[in-house]
Parts: sequence; C-alpha cells; structure tokens
Amino acid sequence: MPVSGMDNDPDPDKKKRASKKGDDDVPKQAQAIEIENNSVSIDGRLDDEVWANANFLDQFFQRTPDEGAAATERTEVAFVFDENALYIGARMYSSNPDEIQATVARRDQGFNSERLIISLDTYLDRRTAYSFSISASGVRGDYFHPQDESRNRDFSYDPVWIANARIDSLGWTAEMRIPFSQLRFEDKEEQDWGLNINRFIPNKNEDDFWVVVPQNENGWSSRFGNLRGIKNVTPSKRIEFIPYVSSNAFAPGAPDPNNPFLDDVNLETNVGGDVKIGLGPNLNLDVTLNPDFGQVEADPAVVNLSVFEVTFDERRPFFTEGGQLFQSRGAEYFFSRRIGAAPSLSPSADFSEQRSNTRILGASKLTGRLSNGLSVGGLFALTSRERVNSFTADPLNANGGTFNRVEVEPLSSYGVVRLQQEFGPYASTAGVILTGVQRDVNGQSALSDILTEQAYSGGADWNLRFQGGKYQLSGDLGFSHVQGSENAILRLQTRSARFFQRPDASYVNIDSTRTSLSGYRASLNFSKNAGTNWLWGARASANSPGFELNDIGVLRKTDRYRVGGDVTYRENRPGKLFFRYRFNASANVDWNFGGVLTGQRYNLDSRFTFHNFWNTSFSTQFRPRSQSDVLTRGGPLAGRISSWRFNYGLNSNFGAPRQIRLNGTYQFDETGGWQAQVNTTFRVTTSGKLEYSISPRYSRNLNRRQFIQTITGAGPAATFNNRYIFGDIDQSTLSLQLRVNYSFNPNLSLEFYGEPFASSGSFSNPGQLPEARSFDLQRFNVIGRSSDGDNFLVEEAGEQFEVSDPDFLRRSFQSNLVLRYEWRPGSTFFLVWQQSRFNNIDRAPFVDPDDLTAPFSIPGDNVFAIKFTYWFSVN
Repeated sequence: MPVSGMDNDPDPDKKKRASKKGDDDVPKQAQAIEIENNSVSIDGRLDDEVWANANFLDQFFQRTPDEGAAATERTEVAFVFDENALYIGARMYSSNPDEIQATVARRDQGFNSERLIISLDTYLDRRTAYSFSISASGVRGDYFHPQDESRNRDFSYDPVWIANARIDSLGWTAEMRIPFSQLRFEDKEEQDWGLNINRFIPNKNEDDFWVVVPQNENGWSSRFGNLRGIKNVTPSKRIEFIPYVSSNAFAPGAPDPNNPFLDDVNLETNVGGDVKIGLGPNLNLDVTLNPDFGQVEADPAVVNLSVFEVTFDERRPFFTEGGQLFQSRGAEYFFSRRIGAAPSLSPSADFSEQRSNTRILGASKLTGRLSNGLSVGGLFALTSRERVNSFTADPLNANGGTFNRVEVEPLSSYGVVRLQQEFGPYASTAGVILTGVQRDVNGQSALSDILTEQAYSGGADWNLRFQGGKYQLSGDLGFSHVQGSENAILRLQTRSARFFQRPDASYVNIDSTRTSLSGYRASLNFSKNAGTNWLWGARASANSPGFELNDIGVLRKTDRYRVGGDVTYRENRPGKLFFRYRFNASANVDWNFGGVLTGQRYNLDSRFTFHNFWNTSFSTQFRPRSQSDVLTRGGPLAGRISSWRFNYGLNSNFGAPRQIRLNGTYQFDETGGWQAQVNTTFRVTTSGKLEYSISPRYSRNLNRRQFIQTITGAGPAATFNNRYIFGDIDQSTLSLQLRVNYSFNPNLSLEFYGEPFASSGSFSNPGQLPEARSFDLQRFNVIGRSSDGDNFLVEEAGEQFEVSDPDFLRRSFQSNLVLRYEWRPGSTFFLVWQQSRFNNIDRAPFVDPDDLTAPFSIPGDNVFAIKFTYWFSVN
C-alpha cells in the first residue's frame, strides 16, 4: 500500500501555492530512490517491497473544470530507479471504481479512458519533454513535445518500454518501466530532470496536474517541477535493429485476358529492415533499407474539380517519427510523400505493368537535440529507377503487337536538413532549412520533358517570444531554384501555381528557352498569444512568381502578396451559461505581383463550451468581388464573384464513451450558386474492447462557374481569340467512413477501415467568358448533342461548335483490415487485407444511398500481406 511522502501537507494555502510552484517560489521537487536491479515486477499491482519505501507525491490540482482547486480524487505517484531503467508506481483512488472508464485499445489510442501521464524534461532545457501515459486498462501511449507547448505533440515517438495497470476496490494502480536507453539526457553524475504529472478523469472531465499551467498562460516544460536523485546512470550508445520480412499477394478484381502483364495472382516477397543508432546522448541515426509500408491505411476517396493538387497526410512510420523536426515556419519546404510516390510517367500503350509507388532503395535520418538547445534534423533518401513493360496491340493482327521497356521514374535522391536553435528565457527560436532533389533523367528520355533534374530550396525563420511567450514576432525568408530541360521548365511556367502564359499579365511571360527557374518568399507576423481575454495578430507575406517547391515540398499558388490580421476575445472562467467561450474576427487580402486584387476573406467565428462539456461553434465568411488569375486556367483574369459561407459545428463531451460530431456548411453567391454540406461522426467506445465510428457525409452544390475547357483560336478578341468555357455543375457526393477496432488486449488488435464513396456531376448551360475581368458569362444556345453523344452542340453568333460535357458518376469502395500483434516489446506481426473497387459512369443522375452499395458488385483489386518484424538492441 503506498504511503504519502514528501509532498503531503494539510495546509490548503500551501497547497494552493504548490499548484504552480513550491515553497518560497521554488519549483516543486520529487525524489527518485535507487533500488536493486530487477526488484520491480511490472504487473501493475504495487505489491513489490520497493514501493513501501518510496516517496509518493500526492498534491494534485485541477486545470479543468475548476482551475487551481484541489483534485477531487487522490493520486499518489512515486519514482525509483536501477542502473537500467526508471520505474513509476502510482495509485489512483476513485470514490466510485465502477465508473472508471477503461477501454482496451492499441498503443496511442483510447484517449477517453482514464489515464496517468508522466512528462519528463530530461535535458532540463525547459523547452522539450517526453510524455508516457498508461490508461486504467493498461494501454500505453507516448509522445514528444518538440516545443514549450502542451498541445504540440509528436505521436510518432515510439520508444520501447513496458507498463501495466489494475483496477481494484480503491480505484486503480499502475507501474511503468522506462529504460534509460530510450531516453536522451546529459552524461553527468546526478540527473536533474523536469517533471510534470497529469491524471485525466473523463467521466468528470477533470484534468489534474502536479504543476498546473493556467489556461490563460503559455508554456509547458518551462513550468515543470524537478525530479532529482537519479545517480550514476549514463546515456546509452545503443544500436537497435528491426529486420522484417513480408509477403504480398495482389489479386486483380477483373483480370483482362488481353493484358499480358496481369496474372490471376501476383506474388512478391520483400526483405528489409531498420537500424537505429544512438550517436552520443543527443542524436539518433535511423537507416531503412528497402522499406515496406503494406500495413498503412489507404487514402480517402475524393473528386477534385479544382486546378490545385490534393495532398494527404503521411502515414509511413519511418517518415512520421520525428517528422516535426523537418517542418519550418512559412512555406512547406518538405513533404515526405514526394519520396516514393507513384511513377511520374504513364506509358502511351494499350497495356503496361502497374506501379503504385516508386521503390525506396534506402533512406537515412539524423534527428535529435543538442544540450545547447539546437534541434537537428537531416534526411536522405534514394529511390529506384523504375521501368515497366508496355504492350501496344496491332489493330490489323489480333495476335500481334509491340512490347517495349519504358522508364517511368528516374533514379532520384532527396535530401533535407533542418536546424533550429532555441535561446533566451522564453524559448525563442531561429532556424534554417535546406532541401535538394537530384534526378538522373538521362537527358534523352521522355522523363526529361516533365521532370526537373535539380531542385533546391530553403529558408531561414525565427520566432521571438517576449514576456513568457505572451507576445511573438515571427517570420521567414526563403528561396527556390530548379534546373532542367527547356520542356521541363516550360511545364513549370505553365502549371497552376503560376500560369505565366496568362495573356493579360504584363509582369510575367513565357520563356521557352529557359532551363532554370528561381524565386523567393518572405513573411512577418506579430501576435499576442496569452492573456485573460484579448488576443490578436497581424501578418504579411509574399511569394514571388518564380517560387517553386513541388519537387520535395508543397506549393499550390505563388505570385502572391498577402496581408491579414485577427482579434480574439475569450473567456476561460466558467460563468452562468458557459464553461468557456471565444469570439474571433479575421481578415486576409491578396494581390498578385501585377498589383491585381485577387482575393478578400472576412471571417467571424465563435465557439461556446457548455458546463456539460458539449461545445458548439458558428462561423461566417464573406468574400467580396475580386479578380482571379487561376479561374481560366492560363487565360486572362476573370471576375471572382462575391459569396457568403456559414458553418455550424456541434461536438459532444470528449470524455464520454459515446460521442457525436456534427458539422454543417451552407454557401451561396451572387449568381445563384450554392452549396450545402453535412458531416457527422458517431463514435462509440464500449467499456470493454470494442470501439467503432460511423461518419456519413453528404454534400450538394450548384456551381454556376465551373471551368470546362479552353478552345483556342476561335474566340473573341476581348478574350485574346480563345474561348474559355464554363458551365453549371450540379454535384452531389455521399460517403460513409466506417472504423471498427477490437482490441483483444493492449498488444493485440484487429482494425477495420472501410469507405464506400459516390460522387456525381451533371453539367449544363455552357457559356464563355465574354471579356477579360468580366464577372458574367455569355451563355450559349444549346441546340443538341454531338454525334457520339459526349459533347454539347452549341450555337453562338451563328457559329456552331462542340463543347465538352464531362458528366460523371464515380463510385468506389476502399477498405483496410489489419491484425496487429506486438508479440514482444518493439516487435510486431501484421496481417493485412486491402481492397479497392472503382468505376466511372458518364452522364449519371444524383447519388443516393444505393450508390454506396453498388461498388460491392464491382470487381475489386485485393492485396493480402504478411509482415513480421523483430526488434533487438546492442548497448
């Protein structure tokens, strides 16, 4: 039975002071006791003799719901250590143990279970921290705080450690064992670490802390107390190995007997592995050879009718771990999904071998943080030269044709280096980032016409914090430079990020002889981020027309000046009606480098949290008229019509086992166009091992200015002799995301993700832009359809011609079923079944619920995979 120790004091005033600091304004102190090796059995019971002699902390205070008040339930936590590991023992009392929420889930999940979180600032830099959590059901969680902010969490941090928990008649108990080899700290005789402890009680929405950071103030690890007494331990210089073997079977849903490259079943076996090397106490070197990501969930379905690229989150473990170290302020210089993406070239043949991704031959990553506050991130990856076989049939000979070997992706290398120095008493930062891409496009291949040979980018950024982070002055300066063939650089000049070919743009122009492109960006922001009620910010930025990042980063639109600002009023003190609320007003205005006003957005937002911890939000956006330099997709300026947008959100209590989220949007514009969208999520976490969520989504919109095509050389002089064709599109989209997770225990889980999806678009009423900068369209007289039925036959000024009618109905089903078993710490077995079904129908009606079941009758592709990893270390 734990006993109260050094922090037990009945004086309530003293306790109140201790909620932030200890006596005499000194940080609170905790003491770890040395024990003999292997004297703690991690079974969660606290029945080992060492706990009877340990010092248990018991002063905990609420951050919510009653900030600064004593915790309603008693919590006791103690620390002991041996030469190999730190051990934590904890007793969480409960006045009603039957109400303890303890859902079984896999690692880093089950956030609405009652849990205990231990946060350690092992460098005592007052800026970063590692957090380790254990739930009442024994589910482990871990994450890294790269900055002095509690909400800034890197969940890709996955150390190898163990923990257990037990529920009993008094509440629940927990034990943790964290090997010193999994932590980074200074090499000195006695350690002095920052410490905070958090107990979350979801059925009360109560967040209890050993050191409370007030809601109106900034900071996290800078507010910690101290953990002392750990002596004679040294940072590990470990080497960890995770070899793997996997086998994949691809079964096409509809084998084509005419396709010589598609068998009934295609088998593939992969062998590879990861190596993690500790370079001193501060840095990690990770190396992966022939990585396999077959267990990663598929991306959600989407229909993109815009001119800009859609990107999805990174899910591959090698790139997600420590990924925050490669992110800078300002532009997105590094987007890891560029590495190993699908091949860039599609062979112009009747049939060809398929490659869903480019093989990563190897990658290495150096990450860490030095004792002087310098964060380091470096990554290098090499992707293979991909060649596929293609076949073009002979129309005159049923058994004849031509086979070719086509290079669809060159041998490529990618690199990124990020350095960030923290300094000053309030964790100010200054950093730099450099990226590079080299491709062996061989000069003569078709790839040299579409890919650059070299691409470099980088920048410097800063965030100066004043008065404890209450005020911030941040900004960045960046550059880019790409080189390639004339055709490759011409392609960059004409793509949607810049559209240099715009006929009415006098400040940029196409140069078909260029073999390089360069640009720059800059930004400056000043903001007030803490305070009782009022917050505000002001910002300005510029991206030059030649700025380009898309070889290894993401840049949707350049050629922009932007200024903006916002002001927020918030109230975090509970009142009669609301537990907390906030109002925000913001404005952003854009110009291109030709001085044309290209966008205005004015927003009003509000959020209210009720005493039952449900919350609701309202927002309004008004976009006045401006000019668009992308609407005609390389043509002249076109008027951007004014519009209003309204959003509503409702979220139930986050800590409840049954949750609902509702989001609704309605938008209308001056032409009569409109959009309505409803997204809902129902999530249920049982008291046992099952968790499931259903997310139905429906949208319907009438866009009266959807771009269709450009007809060159036959238009009016007012639009530079081209016709820029638009039309009405009545689009409807329906999807249903389903997730079901069953955890047999914290180390063995079965997870299912499935999404039936349907989207239809019906085009009508085509017309053309009558002149540059016009806010109106000149509608055509539709007199029929083309002979093949695929196009509109229209008449304008006595002339008849055809206009494309790109109606569509796209239906799909994607699913991912993963059995995951961590059979020993750090070693995992995966059994995976992925399925994909898809079809596209021309000129179809609006979607309805039947379209969600239709994909199940469509032949689908199936991938079955087995992956086995084994973790071991050499210290």
